[in-house]
Amino acid sequence: MLHFGRKFIVAGTAALSLALGAGSLKAQEFINVLTGGTSGVYYPLGVALSEIYSQGIKGARTQVQATKASVENLNLLEQGKGEIAFALGDSVKFAAEGNKEAGFPGKLEKLRGIAAIYPNYIQIVASKESGIKTLADLKGKSLSVGAPASGTELNARAIFAAAGLKYEDLGRVEYLPFAESVELIKNRQLDATLQSAGLGVASIRDLATSLPINVVAVPAEDVAKIGSPYISVVIPKGTYDGQEEDVQTAAVGNFLVSQSDVPDETAYQMTKLLFDNLDKLTASHAAAKAIDPAKALDGMPIPLHPGAEKYYKEKGLIK
Repeated sequence: MLHFGRKFIVAGTAALSLALGAGSLKAQEFINVLTGGTSGVYYPLGVALSEIYSQGIKGARTQVQATKASVENLNLLEQGKGEIAFALGDSVKFAAEGNKEAGFPGKLEKLRGIAAIYPNYIQIVASKESGIKTLADLKGKSLSVGAPASGTELNARAIFAAAGLKYEDLGRVEYLPFAESVELIKNRQLDATLQSAGLGVASIRDLATSLPINVVAVPAEDVAKIGSPYISVVIPKGTYDGQEEDVQTAAVGNFLVSQSDVPDETAYQMTKLLFDNLDKLTASHAAAKAIDPAKALDGMPIPLHPGAEKYYKEKGLIK
């Protein structure tokens, strides 16, 4: 009976502490950071963000969740299963529109923007021995296009449509995460991989140090056919071992996204700490060098979280 009574005392104490207001709620703060596969760029940046939030937000407990990236992350946010997530701009746009083909059951109305961060480069890499040098050379060859309905796979569909190609033109299509795609190429079981990520992504660096590669161009005229939010960019020579020339490709902006159930103060702190700790983020991955508060609102396809809006108003970035 004593044990039974003690449980009620503990429960009553917890209820009382919750009733005391927001200060006590702080102790229960939980921030789940939704990322992507562990061999991509989202994951190391997410780990760094998690550490920054754990140290900078009083009473916060943080967790990093590896996922299939953009589409899964946005659906999880809508379900209240995450507080902040990485996602590609076109995926965020499709989510807000409720594009079923892109993997969204309906309009995701709880999504709220935190910041535009860095561009994802569409990087198509083939083993040199495959003979693939252009998009047209992919016909009859095997290619991994990322996890099904992931942000990467949505990028692959857009690139193929602009180039007048279909998946049916390929010899084989694989729907695999970055690291698994690379392992198959190393084992001569796959010709090429399309990866949408920041420059210098670990998986392609690993591949390029293992065997000779060709980085396949996406011509500017094809990128222009797709239009916003795609832009034409260059993968600078030397980004990967054996890459001796600049290679034209497409890029899509990445965003940090939250959801409407996240308290305004938490979203404010998440935004502020992001920009106050860019050195720590850059140490975790070079892609973070491109994160700039002056560009944080560029192309934002969803409403800002009020907490993020407060930060940008403080900095004079919005009126």
